[in-house]
Amino acid sequence: MFQRDYFMSMIEQMGQVLGQVMGLKQQRKQEEALLVIDELLDRQFRMNGKLIRQLSDADIVRLMTTNGVVETANLHAIALLIKEEAKLLAELGRPEQGFPLQLKAFHLFMRLAILDAPALLRTPSEEAAELDAELGIYELPRDTKLLTREWHEADGRYDEAENVLHELLEDGALSGGEAVDFYRRLLLLPDEALAAGGLPRDEVNDGLERMMNELTET
Repeated sequence: MFQRDYFMSMIEQMGQVLGQVMGLKQQRKQEEALLVIDELLDRQFRMNGKLIRQLSDADIVRLMTTNGVVETANLHAIALLIKEEAKLLAELGRPEQGFPLQLKAFHLFMRLAILDAPALLRTPSEEAAELDAELGIYELPRDTKLLTREWHEADGRYDEAENVLHELLEDGALSGGEAVDFYRRLLLLPDEALAAGGLPRDEVNDGLERMMNELTET
């Protein structure tokens, strides 16, 4: 009961804060909006904007984990706030400060989606998909691509997971053995799930055969 009440309270609070930020943006008061976000991070999570910029997404997840349980509502709220902070910094002509936060928010939303966390204002996957589209113009870091492949697979978008897998192989960021493991995992799934994920069983078998042949040739 307490967890549900807290979750509902967080939804209400985030709606209010984001509404306040939107209002300030419309008044071209981006600096004030940044202060609103920083104050909430400091008050609610004991993590101000400065600390958020210093911590990796994995560190933030660890800080939001108690007795092995990830506090997904808190984590989702933090991701929403730093996503908005990144937008504000871009509007202020400071994209070099905003881009790392945008990337960090993307990582956090993907991690939440992999955890199958419930929606706050939107589902983690919806948030991640929006950022994925915005960041698609950049050559993203290896860790981002690895997490993106895992997120696509967890969400059942097997064709997209395979596309990222090939990018990682070309980059030398993934081994042939890891690619083989990917195809073998998919073969354990029902035909219906594979077809719905855009990668029918015959294509999975073809991909596995190609990878096995490449491993044999090396």
